[in-house]
Amino acid sequence: MTTSRQDSLSERRIDLDWVRIGAFGFLILYHVGMLYVSWGFHIKSAHRLVWLEPVMLLLNPWRLSLLFLVSGVATRFMLRKYDRLSLFGARSARLLIPLVFGMLVIVPPQSYIQAVESVGYAGGFVDFYLRHYLSFSVQFCPGPCIVMPTWNHLWFVLYLWVYTAATIGVLALWPSVAEWLGARLGAVLTGPWLLILPCALFAVWRVVLFPLFPSTHALAGDWYNHADYATAFLIGFLLAREEAVWSALERGRWAALGCAAAVFTVFISIRAGFGATLVDLPVLKTSASIAYGCYQWLAMAAVLGMARRLVSADGPVRRYLTDAMFPYYIVHQTAIIMIAHALQGSGLSAGLEAGIIIAGTVAVCGVTYEIVRRIGWLRPLFGLRMGTNAPVKAVQQPA
Repeated sequence: MTTSRQDSLSERRIDLDWVRIGAFGFLILYHVGMLYVSWGFHIKSAHRLVWLEPVMLLLNPWRLSLLFLVSGVATRFMLRKYDRLSLFGARSARLLIPLVFGMLVIVPPQSYIQAVESVGYAGGFVDFYLRHYLSFSVQFCPGPCIVMPTWNHLWFVLYLWVYTAATIGVLALWPSVAEWLGARLGAVLTGPWLLILPCALFAVWRVVLFPLFPSTHALAGDWYNHADYATAFLIGFLLAREEAVWSALERGRWAALGCAAAVFTVFISIRAGFGATLVDLPVLKTSASIAYGCYQWLAMAAVLGMARRLVSADGPVRRYLTDAMFPYYIVHQTAIIMIAHALQGSGLSAGLEAGIIIAGTVAVCGVTYEIVRRIGWLRPLFGLRMGTNAPVKAVQQPA
């Protein structure tokens, strides 16, 4: 890779900014969708939309892994701006301050509403906060068994900090490992192995680890998720500056998309019960897990390749949203749950109810960001740099 191309990559990756913006946008829609499907969530709408589950399964396997991958790229680029110790301090401030603030201020209404709807908690919010939320224990069992205080959706922030800290620790022991391993991995992944090897790795995690360690987002013991998300983070980190790999992703975007569609069809067909009378259940489960793991990588590869090819436009919208997405992320789930709770018993149709929740959530996120970015002492609490309204450079956000 030429020096000028390296400098360009390190300064601006418009395509990855838009990938990150799109992934966070889908996250808001996904969490609204959680109100209407059979999967566990903090509260539920009175409506059930059976057709929505296959649609959400299109996003479920790869949406968060993609965010970790883009965060890995961002972390690698930041090493050109910070030394390892400075990077650790900067990332800790940008991630841990919002995490603690979020756990103490943003998340508690979610737990309160969950207790109200699940076990009929009759006390007020202040009573709940002082007596239960700050109890540092498991509350309301055998009902929802809410661990409090909790990070809820902010688990992503904690996991990202852990992977970043671990990577910096390894670099402290072996400073050249990223260059050494990235170059060798990049050489392998410029051909057909680009779609095959990561696909196989994600499939192994799904087949071997997921049955033993189902997803908890509790940090300790969440080994399947750690293998999954740390792998995505490291792929981004190690390959961030390997131009040949990014070019290969662009060239192979249609192949990745076609393969992703094929393996998703296999996964969703097995999930729907096809083949249950012809093949033993363990074989079906293993096949579904392999398809799920492969779909994770193939979908990510397709998105990254398409974005690199098609998304290059910069402008005020990109710059605004690049800065806004992390505060949006911090606020969005609390907004969703509070608005959905307020609409309980309203008799609205599912479509109108969901539309109000989506519009209300975007409005809350937007208003919150507009307030926060103008007040210096609030900015660090939402992951923004202190004392400036200027948007940051591309792919250099903390998440």
